[in-house]
Amino acid sequence: ANMTRSMAAHCLLLEKGISNVRSFGAGSSVKIPGASKDDPNVYRFGEATYEEILEDLKRQDEKLYAQKGLIGMLERNMRVKRKPERWQDNSDDGEFDVVVCFEERVFDLVLADMREKNAKGVPCLVINVDVRDSHEDAVNAAPIALRLCEMIEKCDDWECEIDEIMDELEEKVGIKPLYSVCYY
Repeated sequence: ANMTRSMAAHCLLLEKGISNVRSFGAGSSVKIPGASKDDPNVYRFGEATYEEILEDLKRQDEKLYAQKGLIGMLERNMRVKRKPERWQDNSDDGEFDVVVCFEERVFDLVLADMREKNAKGVPCLVINVDVRDSHEDAVNAAPIALRLCEMIEKCDDWECEIDEIMDELEEKVGIKPLYSVCYY
């Protein structure tokens, strides 16, 4: 939904001086928890801004959504960018060297989208670091995404060194992400 995991990583990367970063959701809409588990708040990608979503939640029940951490999350997101964006609606906007996903379903959607494009021969590394969709897990995963980006940035040729990078990441943080190289 371009709310929790991708935005926690986006925010940390910007804080650490990595400015050429964008973040996206990949689902059909922006869904965040509602007052009950069976009644999420749903917004359209490309239309609702983080500020509008924040104001909507405050109107509904500010205390509840503050307790759930959504008010703070939206305030953070507003400092990073204006509104949630969807990968499939923006993947043609530029060339991406690296795409980091935080859920295997999203990883699969990104790969499918990239394979549907007319390949120009530009390599893109698509990585999945599987992270539960919670505020706490997102905040804990952001430094892993940062470390991964720094490791890729330091290497001379990521296409030749990616296996070693993934092995080193697994050794340091205990996880070995899925990855695929796409050309688009």
